[in-house]
Amino acid sequence: MMNSCILRIALMLQRTQFLKRKRLHVHITQGATHKRLSAFNSVEKLNKCERDSDQIPAAKRARTLSWKAETDVDQVPHTLRFLPAREPGPQLSADDSHSTMSLFKLFFTESAVENLCHNTNAQAARAMAKGCKYKWTDVSVDELYRYIGLIFYMSVLKKSSIADYWRQDSLFSLPFPATVMSRDRYRTISWNVHMSHPDADEENDRKRGTDQHDRLFRIKPLMDTVRLACKAFYHPRKNLAVKERLVACRAKTGMRRCTKVKPTKLGFKFFDLSDSSNGYIVDFSIYTGKNSFPADHGLSYDAVMSLLDHKVLGSGYHVYMDDFYTSPKLFTDLFALKFGACGAYREQRKGFPKTAANSLSSDSTMGSIRWIRDGPLVCVKWMDTQVVSVCSTIHAASTGGNVKRNIKAQDTWKTKSVPCPAPVTAYSQHMGGVDLSDQLLQYYAAQHKTMKWYRKVFLHFLDIAANNAFILHKELHGNMTRKEFMEELIAELCCVSQKAAPKQFSTEHVPIPGAELTSDLRRNATVGRRICVHCQAVHGKRLQTPWKCQACDVHLCLQLKRNCFLEWHKSL
Repeated sequence: MMNSCILRIALMLQRTQFLKRKRLHVHITQGATHKRLSAFNSVEKLNKCERDSDQIPAAKRARTLSWKAETDVDQVPHTLRFLPAREPGPQLSADDSHSTMSLFKLFFTESAVENLCHNTNAQAARAMAKGCKYKWTDVSVDELYRYIGLIFYMSVLKKSSIADYWRQDSLFSLPFPATVMSRDRYRTISWNVHMSHPDADEENDRKRGTDQHDRLFRIKPLMDTVRLACKAFYHPRKNLAVKERLVACRAKTGMRRCTKVKPTKLGFKFFDLSDSSNGYIVDFSIYTGKNSFPADHGLSYDAVMSLLDHKVLGSGYHVYMDDFYTSPKLFTDLFALKFGACGAYREQRKGFPKTAANSLSSDSTMGSIRWIRDGPLVCVKWMDTQVVSVCSTIHAASTGGNVKRNIKAQDTWKTKSVPCPAPVTAYSQHMGGVDLSDQLLQYYAAQHKTMKWYRKVFLHFLDIAANNAFILHKELHGNMTRKEFMEELIAELCCVSQKAAPKQFSTEHVPIPGAELTSDLRRNATVGRRICVHCQAVHGKRLQTPWKCQACDVHLCLQLKRNCFLEWHKSL
């Protein structure tokens, strides 16, 4: 009995092992067959893609291409016909006379300044209702233009603080600001300047955290006016440039960006579209966060597409950009819209050639060129002191000129002419328009410390308006430097003559009581008494007086034996 049980168990184990071996053999055979079929299918697919290269995605096709040398001839790409929507240049008559202020008012119109005054007065009334102690009278359009003139005056003559422009007890005193506006009046306008209505701001703030909230609501009324004027009064020439700019600001808002590689590390990011020939800012946008643009192709793609409107510009334009924006997807889409594009690119970005076959190396000689064409898109590598990578839908890789470089040979430096491909030459030439725009904005930038983030942007709008007004004047008349233009603009905004020095004894320089008179006659001689600035500066005495100068806004003694009012104004 025991032997029969053991025999049955042994037979069962043998059968189980046989079935396991059979199943394993079938699994291995099927796997091998599947692998052979997969490899075959991939080969067949690759052969099919090679037969129909237009159906291969750009990213996959870039990996299969190889670099060609400068001896290989590149085909000339299809030339886009330049068809601007309007005649390029200023949209104003050159026969008419245009003053600096009339050109500036194209961007800061009287209606826009009137709306600015209305919102500023509303903000000041709200501040007074909350308990602010300063005096306030409603600002008018003319006064606000004078206020803007003082801002430009401070951009031309730099001082360490705003109060220094009204100091009269220093060797470096400036008499002009006090003749335009008192220091306290300038400060109160600065504290309350507002581009949107405060009540509308509260309604927008209640939507914070929802899709209806607009982060740019406080600046949008003036921003829309300036943008519309930039596009209306000038039509760009064929070559455009796109670049970002940081407006320095440390305010804690969600729109603030940090860039460690730029001189301005922290601030608001502006995307600018400018004319490469003169630096005119055609359009701009402000980055507000991840939801700044409606599309989902990435920030760099969406920023460029938002600035290029073929209905406004026309077609056939050449757009130059740096490596932050350049991508095969952007360039091919722009080419479909009849915009040529050229820009430096980052090799690690998706879609660009990754192959190392016949590529440049650190041992390549200066002037060596490698290129790959994929339809209208050509990627070029050029050996300068290091490898320069440029992508273009405008140029042929095998064309170009020569550039001069200093090369050290046998312990001596020699000037050598080396070949340079056309995309690199054009990129270096036309991206200079952005650098020119940056230079013009930085020469007399109106930026200084502020308490509110939107005032920083307001000051940058002034810079854009002054920059574009100068370029319009230069295009129409061409007889002024930037400094001369700013000096004349300041004089016209402040309603003074630029040639004549400001009058030292005008009707505004009169003694007035330092405080409002009361009904109590006995207190009128003591109310509002302050230290005389002349006695303190000249004699070192802290004598008090109830009188002050209306224009200079400083307290001065006015007595029979001590006329500090007269002595003070003699020194001006």
